[in-house]
Amino acid sequence: MKQNNSTSIDVVICWVDGSDELWRKEKHFWESKEHPNETKIEQQWNKGNIRFRDWGTLRYFFRGIEQFAPWVHNIYFVTYGHLPPWLNISHPKLRIVRHEEYIPQKYLPTFNSHTIELNFHRIQGLSEQFIYFNDDQFLTAPTRETDFFRNGLPCDSAILNPIPMTRGIGHAEINNTEIINDHFSKNHVIASNPLKWFNLKYGRKVLRTCLMMPWKRFVGLYEQHLPTSFLKSSYEKVWEREKEELDLTCRCKFRDRSNVNQWLIKNWQIAEGRFVPRSFDIGRMFMYGEDNNYDEVCAAVRSRKWKMLCINDSASIDDFERRQAQLLEAFHAILPEKSKYELY
Repeated sequence: MKQNNSTSIDVVICWVDGSDELWRKEKHFWESKEHPNETKIEQQWNKGNIRFRDWGTLRYFFRGIEQFAPWVHNIYFVTYGHLPPWLNISHPKLRIVRHEEYIPQKYLPTFNSHTIELNFHRIQGLSEQFIYFNDDQFLTAPTRETDFFRNGLPCDSAILNPIPMTRGIGHAEINNTEIINDHFSKNHVIASNPLKWFNLKYGRKVLRTCLMMPWKRFVGLYEQHLPTSFLKSSYEKVWEREKEELDLTCRCKFRDRSNVNQWLIKNWQIAEGRFVPRSFDIGRMFMYGEDNNYDEVCAAVRSRKWKMLCINDSASIDDFERRQAQLLEAFHAILPEKSKYELY
C-alpha cells in the first residue's frame, strides 16, 4: 500500500570518506587541538582508522533499498561534503545533506558521530517517520512498511539487558540509561505496557527482562545494532527535556565518555510505550572477522535469512583485501544488478 506524504517513511544514512585528504587534514588539526595528550589506547578507541576505512559495500545499501524497500519515500544521504563518484545525485528519491545544512554552526566541524546523529530532526523536509541506517547496515530480503512502523509507531524490541563494560559505545549506553532513569520509573513503564515487554516475538531474549525485574531501575536495554525506526517528534521532545545534556555531547568534536547517543531517543520511545513490538529475529549484527567468522557472515548474506544485517568492522582483520572481496562477492550474489542510484 502506497503511503501519502503525511505518513511517508524516509531513510537517513551517514557516510564518511576516510580517504578524503581535506577531511583528514581538518580531522588531524582538531585532534591535535582538542586531544594533544591523549594516550594511544584512547586514540584507537576514539578516532581509530578502522572506523573510517571503506569496504566498498555502500552500493549494496542502495541496491537493497531499491529492491527490498521500494516503498521508501526519500533517502537522506548525510555527508561531511564528499560523495562517492558513482552516486547518482539526480535520483528523484535522493537528498544530499551536508553537515552545515542541518547541524548548528556552534557544533561544527564535527567528527563525533553522536553529534551527527542527535540532530537529524533538523534536516529540512525529513518525514516524521524515518529509519536510520549506519553505513554498515543493509537490507538483504524484502521488507514492508510494517516491519518498521505500525499505526504511526516505531517497531522495536523492549528487552532489559545489563550494559557491557567495554570501551567505546558502552559509556554512551550508561549515560543514556541514567537519563532514562531520571525521567521514567522502570516498574511503572513495564506495568503500563506489560505485553510490550513480555512479548513472544522476542523469543528467549524475554528471559533477560525476567532476570532484571528485581532491580528497581533500568539497568540498560538490549541494543540490536540494526536500522532504527524513529519519530522526529521524539527527537524534539528529548531535546526539549534534556537540552543541556545533548548540547554538551554535541560540543565535543570527537566521541567522549561523557556523551549520550541516538539510542537515548530510541530508548525514550520505548520507555514512553511509543512503539510496537517486533520480532527479534528480523535482523542480526555481526562483527566481521571476530573469531574468524568470515564464512559465517558471508553465508548469512547469501542466505537472506534475515531482513536486515549489520556487518561491523573488526580490528582483528589482518587480510583486508581478501576479506573485502569475499564480502563483496556475497552481496553481489543477492544484489547483482546496478541500482538507479548508481551512475556506473
